[in-house]
Amino acid sequence: MKLDLDALRIREGEHVNLGKRPALVDPVYSSKKEYKEMLASHVDELSKLQQVHYADNRYALLLIFQAMDAAGKDGIIRHVMSGVNPQGCQVFSFKHPSAHELDHDFLWRSNRSLPQRGHIVIFNRSYYEEVLIVRVHPEILSVQGIPDELINGEKVWQHRFDSIVDMEKHLYRNGTRILKFFLHLSKEEQRKRFLDRIDAPAKNWKFSTADIEERKYWKQYMLAYEECLGATSTSHAPWYVVPADDKQNARLIVSRLIVKTLTDLKLSYPETTPERQRELHSIRKRLEDESAN
Repeated sequence: MKLDLDALRIREGEHVNLGKRPALVDPVYSSKKEYKEMLASHVDELSKLQQVHYADNRYALLLIFQAMDAAGKDGIIRHVMSGVNPQGCQVFSFKHPSAHELDHDFLWRSNRSLPQRGHIVIFNRSYYEEVLIVRVHPEILSVQGIPDELINGEKVWQHRFDSIVDMEKHLYRNGTRILKFFLHLSKEEQRKRFLDRIDAPAKNWKFSTADIEERKYWKQYMLAYEECLGATSTSHAPWYVVPADDKQNARLIVSRLIVKTLTDLKLSYPETTPERQRELHSIRKRLEDESAN
């Protein structure tokens, strides 16, 4: 099956209703064997594109993953990026901010980890937590040291959306390309994966009581995601809602989108100038002379 990847994209200003977007779609693969072959092909393509991206040194690529717990962010990053050279790729996870980080604006700690040209950076959760978990638990705002007059009422969320969009526009204008993935997991599938984490000893460490507590706020999280996606998906930094109930399908969708984004940049190895050609010719002659002696 061929999936219309563009249909997963949130349009700028779109009113998002996650209830109308499926968490499970017909897979793009027909068998486990085909899935492995497709993923291997995507990984190989991505590996080759990353080498040219690194050498081209004009663009930077920022990949952002947001999702509810157990949606498969770690698995996607591990499988899709398995062929990428670590020298040109980094992954950052943003947990509870430190006291030092709370003394700065909400974008500061993530901005320190933005990719340089020729590099890929992955945010496993990101500055978007500041309009998601903080919105669901607004009491967090009270410890962020922000003046009361700036955080009272609903305007604080629109102000944060504006700050994010402005920052992402700035990055785009300076050569950073941004892909944002919301892994759309159903509540029932999350329940099954939580049970699997309990039953599998190797996965016990992934599960805590806090995960169950957050399920109580599922509706609030969905509303927060809907408004966030609609307010911050733009032509230069789009959100993609990736059906995530099928982990393998989600990996193929994400890998295809990353490959397409890099391909569209028309990357190339730097051209060799006449001066550089003469230099290489001189080096070759010296090496050949060494062999002759």
